[in-house]
Amino acid sequence: MKWLFTTVLALVVSALLLAGFLVSHVFFATSDTPETVDVRVEQGEPFASVVRKLSERKVIPDERLFLLWAKLTGAEKKIHWGVYRFDAPLPPREVLHRLVMGKQMFLTVTIPEGFTTKDIADLLAKMQIADREKFLAAAADPELLASLKLQDKGVEGYLFPNTYQFTPMTSEKEIILMMAEEFRKVSEPILSQHDGTLELSSHEIITLASIIEKETAVDAERPLISAVFHNRLNRKMPLQSDPTVIYGLKEFDGNLTRKALRDFHPYNTYQISGLPPGPICNPSLASIKAALRPADVPYLFFVSKNDGTHQFSKDLETHNQAVRTHQPVREVRRANRKRPTPLR
Repeated sequence: MKWLFTTVLALVVSALLLAGFLVSHVFFATSDTPETVDVRVEQGEPFASVVRKLSERKVIPDERLFLLWAKLTGAEKKIHWGVYRFDAPLPPREVLHRLVMGKQMFLTVTIPEGFTTKDIADLLAKMQIADREKFLAAAADPELLASLKLQDKGVEGYLFPNTYQFTPMTSEKEIILMMAEEFRKVSEPILSQHDGTLELSSHEIITLASIIEKETAVDAERPLISAVFHNRLNRKMPLQSDPTVIYGLKEFDGNLTRKALRDFHPYNTYQISGLPPGPICNPSLASIKAALRPADVPYLFFVSKNDGTHQFSKDLETHNQAVRTHQPVREVRRANRKRPTPLR
């Protein structure tokens, strides 16, 4: 019986040593070297392949023990695909926990108010979140537009400016869907208050909001800018908004020329009557509210005061005086060209 006792004792000690060794390698970090490591787990990738990556990147100290622990806990079939960021040193147990819980790496991006779809594509490409051309292609995809009920409108104006978190695995299509859904959630309660007294469709309201967004960044001025455009629409006057003209140009070097103002295209509000066919950017909630609720003022004109604000006028004579005061260079050029002062 003594040999049996010795054998059992040896097995118990061995089991305890193995358990201790396993626990020490699973529950405690074994490296003192801090390092940030990104590991991509592909959809459908074998777990052994994932563990090999973790071992090669020194996220885990022992490949076999990590595999054993995952099998014992049943975690090997529960991991999520994506890109994970590990700030070593981490206990292997925490590494496995993140894989099981799908705690992926997120990239945060803020889409500024007034960005166009092309601006958004450029920003996402710069941050290596999305491919520019794929993003623009997805934005024009008929099936995607149909799913958003925007097949006759396009996504311009309907990608809400906000702060988002995406993983490197998020597709361009998914990004657009997320931003469009955010627009729907934010704007729907506001647009639902539209009682029809403005005689504008929801699409026209968003179009007007996008023009307001481009005309001013001052919240207090948005209802005033809105009033000018509403008053002009009611009087069948052209809106004469420079940002709409610029949006319709294939290229813009920062100088809006006389030729550009004369050239006819659907977004040249110096040449067309009413609103352009669609939004010229993705407006803020403040601009959408302003488009719906213009100030009760008689203004028909405004001119930049060169400090980010504008002077508003109700008649052409007062407006021309404001132009002479705040835009003397523009007035001299007008006199030299013997052309009347622009209406705005």
